[in-house]
Amino acid sequence: MTSTVQDNYTLLQDDQDGVCDFATFLTKIHEGFADQNLVIDLLKYNEMSLQDLLCYLSLSNTHRAGKKSLVIVNDAVPVDEIPDELLVVPTIQEAQDVIEMEEIERDLGF
Repeated sequence: MTSTVQDNYTLLQDDQDGVCDFATFLTKIHEGFADQNLVIDLLKYNEMSLQDLLCYLSLSNTHRAGKKSLVIVNDAVPVDEIPDELLVVPTIQEAQDVIEMEEIERDLGF
């Protein structure tokens, strides 16, 4: 795994080749990132399925319950198939924008 700390989030990228294995790994080490906004870069998985994406659902729910953002970056799964509980965007820039918006919402008490 590669982690890159940015101003208001940490970018996590998988160095291996297992989309669900990466979700399991992130769940195991979640405590180390629990206080940070996260962007999970899955762009290299260009043939990802909805089932693969659902491997991140539990992690996303846990992380977002802690009042921090978790945004997945991937463009392989059609947006209309993605459940509302997951935030999936096609680019890192859009992930940054989502985190900024969620930070503003939290600051305003939403």
